[in-house]
Amino acid sequence: MGLVERDDGWRIPNVLWAQVEPLLPKRKEHPLGCHNPRVPDRNAMNAILFVLRTGCQWNALNATGICSSSSAHRRFLEWTEAGVFERAWVKALGDYEEFVGIDWTWLAMDGAMTKAPLGGKKNGAEPHRPGQRGNQAQLAHRRERCAPGRRRRRGEPQRLQAGA
Repeated sequence: MGLVERDDGWRIPNVLWAQVEPLLPKRKEHPLGCHNPRVPDRNAMNAILFVLRTGCQWNALNATGICSSSSAHRRFLEWTEAGVFERAWVKALGDYEEFVGIDWTWLAMDGAMTKAPLGGKKNGAEPHRPGQRGNQAQLAHRRERCAPGRRRRRGEPQRLQAGA
């Protein structure tokens, strides 16, 4: 693509690339050999990591000059399906364990064991709010209203109500 002239710190280092490259699946050659040449794997990986690090949209890659957005996204889907990123993560964890060590006695886990609020029916129960049907969650504009004496008027600041 040609816009990148020097390493700006966002590219994958040679040492890391040497460990990641063997994890990539072997690509098949086109049977007729008549298509455009494939984007180099390293460029595609640089583009994927750029999107993952910055959180930018795939189409924003076109302005960076690393790789086209369509090539990077296609390769991301291909490598995700092949398990490349999972194998790289497992390898990185093993290397970290070997060199630094992981304290396995202190672990944290996050999860939810309860039903989501406004999540609809639970275990065949009947709806418990007026106007709610089946698995339908309560609409945001149908919240419970304030008690009659405590209700604010539209557009009236809260501080004026306190004195009234």
